[in-house]
Amino acid sequence: MQTVTSQYNKLDLLRLMVLSREGDRREGILLRQSKGWFQVSGHGHEAIAALVHHLRPDDFLFPYYRDRAMLLQRGVTNFELALAYFAKRDSSSGGRQMPAHFSCRRHNIFSVATPTATSLLPAAGAAWGMKLSGTDTVAIASVGDASSRQGEFYEAIAFAFQEKLPVVFLVEDNKFGISTPTEKFLPFHLDILSEHAFTHVDARHPDNVYEATGKAIAKARRGEGPSLLWCDVDRLGSHTSSDDHRVYRTADDIDRMFKRDPIVLLAQELIAAGELTQEAFDRMQDEVKDEVDADYLRAEREEDPRASELELHNFSGEEDRVEAPPLQPAERVTMVQAINQTFRKALEDDPKVIFFGEDIEDPKGGVFGMTKGLSEAFPRQVFNSPLAEATIFGVAVGLAAYGMKPVFELQFIDFISPAWNQLVTNISTLRWRTFGTWKCPMTIYAPCGAYLPGGSLWHSQTNEGGLAHVSGIRVAVPSTPEDASGLLWTAMHGDDPTFVLVPKHVFRKPVAVVQAEPVPLGKARLVKEGRDCTVVVWGNCVELAEEAAAKLAGECDVEILDLRSIVPCDYEAIVRSVDKTGRLVVIHEDTRTCGFGQAIVSEMTTDPDRFQLFLAAPQLVTRPDVPIGYNPIYEYASLPDLDQVVAAIRTTMA
Repeated sequence: MQTVTSQYNKLDLLRLMVLSREGDRREGILLRQSKGWFQVSGHGHEAIAALVHHLRPDDFLFPYYRDRAMLLQRGVTNFELALAYFAKRDSSSGGRQMPAHFSCRRHNIFSVATPTATSLLPAAGAAWGMKLSGTDTVAIASVGDASSRQGEFYEAIAFAFQEKLPVVFLVEDNKFGISTPTEKFLPFHLDILSEHAFTHVDARHPDNVYEATGKAIAKARRGEGPSLLWCDVDRLGSHTSSDDHRVYRTADDIDRMFKRDPIVLLAQELIAAGELTQEAFDRMQDEVKDEVDADYLRAEREEDPRASELELHNFSGEEDRVEAPPLQPAERVTMVQAINQTFRKALEDDPKVIFFGEDIEDPKGGVFGMTKGLSEAFPRQVFNSPLAEATIFGVAVGLAAYGMKPVFELQFIDFISPAWNQLVTNISTLRWRTFGTWKCPMTIYAPCGAYLPGGSLWHSQTNEGGLAHVSGIRVAVPSTPEDASGLLWTAMHGDDPTFVLVPKHVFRKPVAVVQAEPVPLGKARLVKEGRDCTVVVWGNCVELAEEAAAKLAGECDVEILDLRSIVPCDYEAIVRSVDKTGRLVVIHEDTRTCGFGQAIVSEMTTDPDRFQLFLAAPQLVTRPDVPIGYNPIYEYASLPDLDQVVAAIRTTMA
């Protein structure tokens, strides 16, 4: 078993707290000199660093932006924080994040994101990975008091207590959310949380922090579950450099607060105990100032980010492991059956593959049966989730960051809205915002689409246009059992977050499978060769394109390309086909405005070389910008139909 990184010594901790404070002070001076753009201070939160004395190198930290002292105690250097202040290329984010948005992979410090409380579900996910792995490792997650009103705060606590996870949550209560007093908002004051659910800590003194966190961390290591610590601190400065707390705090209030300065209190205690003299304390502060000055002068001279590296680490940049999926030949195979076979093999191959989703355990095996039989065969890898989509996505982030391989189900892609925060905050940005040092490879699969009456507004959408708009994720939409199996197999062995949308209209359609072939992302499938018009399509609408081609057989020779994945998109295949036909029709179920079809038309017509290929204006056949209604009359009125596709092809031929 690994040992803790350092022993608790109040004199050493005082010096570290002074170092943290002086770094904040130096940044404030630099900002006033127009050397920098923004600053977030940890003034008053320094004593929280005492908790790090209980941690081992294999523990994980999920801090928030006032935890400068905690990071220093964990092993991040003041020079590294100076690089972050100047947004230098060698900083933890490569200059992509604001100062105080820390990250350090070698010390297991997860990347801080600005949206509040978004690290709590990943912390619970990492802690779940620790429990599943059988280790006695611990995750620490801290947030500000205002964040305790975020929905994800409650979801993370609920999941942690449900699963008895080895995680310690700290709410650092400095009494303000920017300018708003938080007392009347906090769940601790509103009797929403039982008094047995949390421990109240005066965190202005490191002894209190050390004692309370020691008990909580020991409890977690024993497998006795999580702890929630409500820590009283003071924010001794303004919210950020863009704020002035004198506007909304009285002079008396500020004066009283400074009398509780944790550095002053600790120094006075050590002096009174004879462990420190005033002269030695003054000398310590002078030495720290010189050290900080040297660090920031050195950091200022370091290399700035390179514009040429803007897109570096948006994706892994590595070639996918592409091999034939484990799909057995058969005369009649549905997409659901193919997916189930693929999932079973993935679970057999790797105990780190974890499935999580609503109703996916047996006997139901998912609302569409895609995981039927899997929880009985793999009870340590297949789990029902609560009815909480943010939990599904956030836990996936933490599991993946810890080193597990999440393959998580969203019951319908329409239900993505509660999870959107985790998608755009963590899943899509983690690799990019940490300059490739953190990553969260995962597979999210979800039924999608219409042409199946009765789905109404929230069971009938495809939503691929919205997903494609989010940088840093990959999006695939199969239309055959072979492609569903192959795309999922590739996604599960890839190094990026990948969404696989499974079209409901065709996923119970039985077809013959002769031999499963490797299916790379970004490689379109030629469904039908033709010479007169290219039809680009994916998902449910492939069937519609085939019907249109058959109807026009004596009139027009249609070529059909099934993209299979839209991020990445096989533009080379589209260009080759349009070069032959001179015409293009794109069909999709998603709404027209900002649908992916518009992106294809734009990419094909704004490039002069590609534009020269066209003999006619490209055509789009999509759903209008309207929801899908419950009555089948509404549903079919909104969706692309055969007559519309035929008319679009004829328009290009006119």
